[in-house]
Amino acid sequence: MANAIYPLYKQALLQADANVDATATAPTAALIDTGVYTYSAAHQFESDLSGVIGTNQVLTTPTVGTDGSFDSDNPTWTAVTGGTTVEAIVIFLDTATPATARLMYYVDTSQTGLPFTTNGGDVTYTVAAGGWFTL
Repeated sequence: MANAIYPLYKQALLQADANVDATATAPTAALIDTGVYTYSAAHQFESDLSGVIGTNQVLTTPTVGTDGSFDSDNPTWTAVTGGTTVEAIVIFLDTATPATARLMYYVDTSQTGLPFTTNGGDVTYTVAAGGWFTL
């Protein structure tokens, strides 16, 4: 699978639906084992995810650039259980209710640091210089 902004997130943006503001609703990153989760354009909410490794991390200092880019500080997951391969990261807008926490972005391709195998230690992901993605 190639990196993708979830289509239903783009639709929600264009319709000005609830829970679409990437700086007001806690943007959160999840480590994903693609042996368990398979990306689908039909996925819309956190409740559609499976294969989540470790504890999801709220992205600090989320920003939206004038070019339509979304960026944040580099997330760090602490003490991630060892022996699992992480092949992807999913960003979603955490509402504290998985059935309304909107999926934003799936990243797994051409990323420095992906895939990797957890070893029980901390994992820091370095966000690309241009941010996570650009609309």
